[in-house]
Amino acid sequence: MSEEKKMKRNLLKNMLFSFIVFTVLFLIFDFIIYNQISISLYKDIDKELVMQKNKYESEEQLTQDTNNSNENKDQDQKDYYSMKNLNPRIILVLRNENGEITNKEALGKIYEKYSDNIPFDSENLMQIYNLKLNDKYNYRALNFESIDDENTTYIQLLANVDGEEKTLSNLLQMLIIGTIILITISILASYILSRRMMMPIYNAYNRQTEFVANASHELRTPLTIIQAKQELLLQEPESKIIDKSEDINLTLKETRRLSKMIKELMALARSDSNEYVLNKEEVNIDELIQEIVKPYKDYAELEKKTIKLELNYKKEIKVDKNKITELLIILLDNAIKYTGENDIITIKTYSKDGKCNIEVVDTGIGISDEGLKRVFERFYREDKARTRETGGTGLGLSIAHTIVTRHKGSIKAMHNKPKGTIFLVKI
Repeated sequence: MSEEKKMKRNLLKNMLFSFIVFTVLFLIFDFIIYNQISISLYKDIDKELVMQKNKYESEEQLTQDTNNSNENKDQDQKDYYSMKNLNPRIILVLRNENGEITNKEALGKIYEKYSDNIPFDSENLMQIYNLKLNDKYNYRALNFESIDDENTTYIQLLANVDGEEKTLSNLLQMLIIGTIILITISILASYILSRRMMMPIYNAYNRQTEFVANASHELRTPLTIIQAKQELLLQEPESKIIDKSEDINLTLKETRRLSKMIKELMALARSDSNEYVLNKEEVNIDELIQEIVKPYKDYAELEKKTIKLELNYKKEIKVDKNKITELLIILLDNAIKYTGENDIITIKTYSKDGKCNIEVVDTGIGISDEGLKRVFERFYREDKARTRETGGTGLGLSIAHTIVTRHKGSIKAMHNKPKGTIFLVKI
């Protein structure tokens, strides 16, 4: 399986995982909302049922006390006495030991229509539960046993909860619709999040692929030249060195370029791993620049170029001296390569915003707007033909960028008006 297919597969896996997580969270959230509202809606009703049970038992005790003085009090009077002060929302059903309804007259039309459909279980006492009449009307019910010692009777309290059930039904419908919408959105969100999670991997893979392709191309060019020149030398074994000096010189030049490129590739490889270590020490940056520039001044004069110093930092900074030296050599070498006769290269140092600022300014050929954006990319070269002539590999500024970022600083390239380029380093 190719790397690209593996990444697409991982993208789908991440998307599925995110989708499942979102869906589970939504369902848990819906369950909590529904459950809490259901408890809240039934809480007052259940409390009222218990209160009415306690009232009934108190009134029944009072009825028994009254019956001690009047044993012949009729059942209708007892039923009426038991149901007075009852919450109008609650229906009281009296049952004998067989579970048959005994207060038919008090129930009236309810008894005529639904008596056979009112469930009752003498074993289910003191537990509040739901029941439904004709699969249409909803009630909360509480059963308990009468305290009358003469006969075993049961009392069933019913509270109509059609309003609450309608509210819960509407809530459930809203939650289902809302969840479907949110799940649909979560699919898109999962895809976007997965893409974002995979983007660094995609970018790293693309950079790696591009790096390998560029490295292969750059290494192949000098090797091809070296091989071709050596094969020509073998074809004329009796030739004198002086006759083949040009070929030998070109071979050595390409060998040096190849060696330099391998060294730079190894430096970048170390920077990509955890092997890049800085040995920091207090360094006077102005003195270091003066020391580095000395040999370059003579070389610049031979090419009729001028190197100027404007060093105003005048204090020490804690850096890796060898790495900063390498950084300055890269920038100075780059400036010399891309300037012509009578051009000026100026190196400035100054303090700003608590940082050491180093500027390498030249009046050379400059760089395009696109080049400013890509100049620190590996193997990027504004003019490939010219770079090969000067021995460039397209890796120097990438190494410079790594050195600066490892020092927790910044580096950027800018246009120098009216012509040339400015490289600004802040550490």
